[in-house]
Amino acid sequence: MSLPQAEIGVFGGSGFYEFLDDVEEVAVQTPFGAPSSRVRVGELGGRRVAFLARHGTGHEVPAHRVNYRANLWALRRLGVTRVIGPCAVGSLQPHVRPGEFVVCDQVVDRTKARDDTFFNGPVVNHISFAEPYCPELRRVVTDGGRAEGITVHGEGTVVVIEGPRFSTRAESQWFRSMGWHVVNMTQYPEVALARELGMCYGNVSLVTDYDAGLEGVDGIEAVTMETIFKVLDENIDRLRRLLFRAIPQIPLDRACACGEALDPGSLSL
Repeated sequence: MSLPQAEIGVFGGSGFYEFLDDVEEVAVQTPFGAPSSRVRVGELGGRRVAFLARHGTGHEVPAHRVNYRANLWALRRLGVTRVIGPCAVGSLQPHVRPGEFVVCDQVVDRTKARDDTFFNGPVVNHISFAEPYCPELRRVVTDGGRAEGITVHGEGTVVVIEGPRFSTRAESQWFRSMGWHVVNMTQYPEVALARELGMCYGNVSLVTDYDAGLEGVDGIEAVTMETIFKVLDENIDRLRRLLFRAIPQIPLDRACACGEALDPGSLSL
């Protein structure tokens, strides 16, 4: 059975499961088990797009149990070479406010129990990861958001924690003191696995709350799931508009170095 093809992939985060209309749903098999959901493939602005719900369509898969390898492999099997990964984040800095967006350029991994590579032997590959996010996608997403009148921070560092719990106040204050901007539970290993497969990866982070280390600053309250989902509900349409504007503007040909990490003979898709 032949699979539908797409050039651009989108991972849906919390509260963002409906993306494309008039789509074909396909179950993709991978050597790493089943992806979080079936992949929806359709067209947006003349581009073939594949959407995969990162946490499952009912948000039944917590961040630390997501099968990141299967998710990335499934998109790559469909021909995807560019991935946009929307996600919800908590702010670590007072000037990065709930309802704003951050297009991250750096990631710090603080996870501890995740399958984070396709190269466990006998094939070995060491990717360059100094610049984890694709500069072309970062520019397109940033410009798309600003064209929609959204406050977008064009760079920032996301620190990724294991979850499912939120940070302690001490952990959050440490992250803030390091100058990191937002905290999240899904960006790693998602972005690293994309690089191993030679895929461009661009992030767009929706700030839903202030993290615990900012409690008490200017009346900031502790993070709760109720707060997060409220802000998500209020901003999903803005995220959707950003992506609908940005995706057709992605260059047809890649001028970045993201694809150089993949040795075509090293992995059999």
